[in-house]
Amino acid sequence: MRSLPEGVEAGCDEAGRGCLAGPVFAAAVCLPVGFSHPLVRDSKQLSPTAREQARALIERCAIAWRVCRVDPRVIDAINILQASVLAMQMAVDGLPIRPDLVLVDGNYFRPFGGYTYRCEVKGDGRFLSVAAASILAKTHRDAFMEQLAAEYPGYGWGQNKGYPTAAHQQAIAERGVTPWHRLSFGRSGDTM
Repeated sequence: MRSLPEGVEAGCDEAGRGCLAGPVFAAAVCLPVGFSHPLVRDSKQLSPTAREQARALIERCAIAWRVCRVDPRVIDAINILQASVLAMQMAVDGLPIRPDLVLVDGNYFRPFGGYTYRCEVKGDGRFLSVAAASILAKTHRDAFMEQLAAEYPGYGWGQNKGYPTAAHQQAIAERGVTPWHRLSFGRSGDTM
């Protein structure tokens, strides 16, 4: 993985797009020039324990970081793709410093606030700042879903984190939806 040499770079990624329940989270992270650590890589390649260790490392070592969320009612109103972009824009705009370049994981973003950005497909596997953002978005979202699991037992959110597992779908059939379920899941516009 590499970091771009010019200026301050912010990596940006989201977590929770494909879920039936819960918010979509996004993170923006600016790492120091020359930063490197074996734990900072695509969050999907790390165990939950390693992700938590990486989260603590990133939050301690980053020049700046921010995590934001967009809740299900907004997701239902504007669709998950637009909500993911909104969460990423909120995270970038909430940084205490203005990055010279925003590297966005994926192939879609929208101009805003005069920021210079570049979409990078599989960026979380190629850029440290994007990998760091993927870790923060994932760990913050997982922690949030574990808290919700205590308020809404029976849906398995502590394990499935709101994703459409068979057990989660069965729980919806038996118990109905909660205020944290996305009523628009599967509508057109929900995919890139």
